[in-house]
Amino acid sequence: MCNLYSQTTTQEAMRQLFQGLSVTDRLGNLAPGKVYPDQTAPIIRHDGEAIEMAMARWGMPSPPSVLKTARDPGVTNVRNLTSPHWRRWLGPAHRCLVPVTAFAEPRGGGRGNQWFAAAGTGVSMFFAGIELRNWTSLRKVKDGETTDDLYAFLTCAPNAEVKAVHPKAMPVILTDPRDWETWLSAPIEIASQLQRPLPDEALVQVDEPADPG
Repeated sequence: MCNLYSQTTTQEAMRQLFQGLSVTDRLGNLAPGKVYPDQTAPIIRHDGEAIEMAMARWGMPSPPSVLKTARDPGVTNVRNLTSPHWRRWLGPAHRCLVPVTAFAEPRGGGRGNQWFAAAGTGVSMFFAGIELRNWTSLRKVKDGETTDDLYAFLTCAPNAEVKAVHPKAMPVILTDPRDWETWLSAPIEIASQLQRPLPDEALVQVDEPADPG
């Protein structure tokens, strides 16, 4: 499971990726860096009329059956799209793109993480995500109930590079602008075909990104 990634794309660079479309920027002053579960990070979604860049909290609502208390830490990765829990949020109104520069997968055996980035230069990557707005839940007991915009992203079988480190799964990553539009707009019967690994050799192992600052 991918529970750590880095996002260093600037707001202007994101806007340039969607040239020709109306883009609403609600990111505020976006700071690059690593993203951990339950933190806020940028996503790209439809707002009904235009493409919207907004901040959301990483972790969709958990299935009630897995919760032992009122606290819901959220689900970061989504694999089974046939689950009734996820089906209600699979329409275009709940889909998003999550910008990512590099992501980490656990090596296992307490050996830390291995980071992956796109092979070559000039490749823009997005996780295929789902999002939910204005959801009230108890994420942290000390904070009490909060109302948040939430997101998670899909996983799939790993490609060769990730499988060598983490054989169970990898995030669904989209690098083709045509796939970005399909994921944001197409019926789920078509969009779900994007739940597949990147081709082999599309990723390379990289060192852990340095923290900005």
